[in-house]
Amino acid sequence: MDSNIVGVWIAAFLTLGIMSFLYKDNPWYKFSEAIFVGLSAGYWFASLFWQSLHAKFWTNWSPAVQSLFQGQFDYNLLYTGAGILGLMMLLRLVPPIGWISRWPLSVVVGGTAGLYLINYLVSNAIRQIGSTIQPAVTFPESIGWVQSGGVIIGNVLVFAVLLVSLGFILFGRSSTIDLPTPTKLFFFLIALVACGLGTFYSLSMPLNLTGLIIFMGVFCGLIYFFFSKEHTGFFGGAATVGTWFLMVTFGASFGYTVMSRMSLLIGRIDFLLVEWLKVVK
Repeated sequence: MDSNIVGVWIAAFLTLGIMSFLYKDNPWYKFSEAIFVGLSAGYWFASLFWQSLHAKFWTNWSPAVQSLFQGQFDYNLLYTGAGILGLMMLLRLVPPIGWISRWPLSVVVGGTAGLYLINYLVSNAIRQIGSTIQPAVTFPESIGWVQSGGVIIGNVLVFAVLLVSLGFILFGRSSTIDLPTPTKLFFFLIALVACGLGTFYSLSMPLNLTGLIIFMGVFCGLIYFFFSKEHTGFFGGAATVGTWFLMVTFGASFGYTVMSRMSLLIGRIDFLLVEWLKVVK
């Protein structure tokens, strides 16, 4: 029998065993889960051995020791400290002196925290601030000043409708500010005109209003987390807008997570239908 066929049948058996959990917890699922966990642990053990212990420690430390015996000093001898810390971490397998493993663990946790502090500071703070601070008005350089003025008006008025309509129209219910009807009508007309002009110039010119929307989302999101002032009136309306942006952000993140899991499911179903049952070509 072809070894590939045997591998396909084993993979199909384990795949169906994992999917059987959709019915209820059963021995078939537990068996498949145990095999998956064991194979994953063995794979990562071998992978980390060759990628970390051999590739990073031994290939650097061994030549440094040979150079030391020849009367030359190599800075890779500092890997000796890393090796000692690694051996100390294995001492947790010896209960009487297992407390020694806390020392290298504290070094790993502290060093990793410091490394990721810089990485996340750059990726989640500095780059995010740089993406937020974008030109408020962007337009092609080859158009005339009349068209440029129209593009500017379209950008400004669209930004105005975003702030005015979502600010004044969303006055909190507990707000003590009550605008008269003519004033509300005036702001409504401004929003209507801004939508019209902004839509016209957005369709006729290659505009980029992303910066304005991102700025408004960041600004209103920060207002939502500002608790030194009661969220009423225009302040409360801006906080409400910030809540909407946060909901969209969290929803998109959750949707991305769901789609990644769906891609795994689609991959296994494709395997069952194409490679195992061969009902789909």
